[in-house]
Amino acid sequence: MKHRTFLGLVLTLWLVGCASLPDAVSEIVDNRKVEHLVAGQGSPVVIFENGLGGTLDWWAKVWPDAVNQTTSLAYHRAGYGKSEASTAARDGTHIVEELRALLKVRQLDPPYILVGHSLGGLYMQLFARKYPKDVASLVLVDATHPEQLKGAGDPEAWPAWLKLSFGLLTSGTAKQELAALNSTGQAVLSLPVNPAVPVTVLSALRPMEVSSPMVDDANRKRADLANLYPRSRQVWVDSGHGIPLEKPEAVVEAVRAAVHMARASRPSRTDPASTPCVPTPQHIACDIQQRQ
Repeated sequence: MKHRTFLGLVLTLWLVGCASLPDAVSEIVDNRKVEHLVAGQGSPVVIFENGLGGTLDWWAKVWPDAVNQTTSLAYHRAGYGKSEASTAARDGTHIVEELRALLKVRQLDPPYILVGHSLGGLYMQLFARKYPKDVASLVLVDATHPEQLKGAGDPEAWPAWLKLSFGLLTSGTAKQELAALNSTGQAVLSLPVNPAVPVTVLSALRPMEVSSPMVDDANRKRADLANLYPRSRQVWVDSGHGIPLEKPEAVVEAVRAAVHMARASRPSRTDPASTPCVPTPQHIACDIQQRQ
């Protein structure tokens, strides 16, 4: 288990080094510089949220298709990339409000398709529950469960080598985000789910192949995430945790379907990309699974 984990980490770092996004820009939002990238045209707006310690490059293999579909935004949260650190708490409530401030400055209006990987998926869950009328669809990419750090997932129960690795390989901002994860999860679960918001849950299949108390706990939560959303469709992707880099086609298909469904439910005469041809959630899942 230990060696497989480190192998996965090395592979992920290599994949990140092989992919990149066009140059991002920095803009002042609430007196703080925020690095971000906006491209594409049309509605709905797709928003990509990085995982813990993640950068824009995690979306490099998904971005070209997204911007061909509609307006898309990827960004660095406070303390990542060239985005200035924030003195505010690094919990989901503050992070969601900082994202909304960026959207306002860039004049990117709802509805939004929220795409979040790992911890970014937890932040997008909070966004969707706090502002359901602004959300057209939610795509969770091996997202963090609101109770991820409860039980066997508690960092106090992590093996010593994992604690050491996390301490050496992560930034101060990432440590603050992890420390605030339980409060973010509580904030998510304290708010109701809007059943009108479609949710696609992309879950990594390969972690299911190994076993330890911590991994088994994480996999139970991985399987349970879809149960939190009545209209969700869970798709098991033949991938490790780094789905956007390892199996980007799964994310691409989910985003495409979300864009089509959003346009079908909110037709616009001014949007030439609107189409009556709408793949159902069942077709999304079958498509992805057959291509793996």
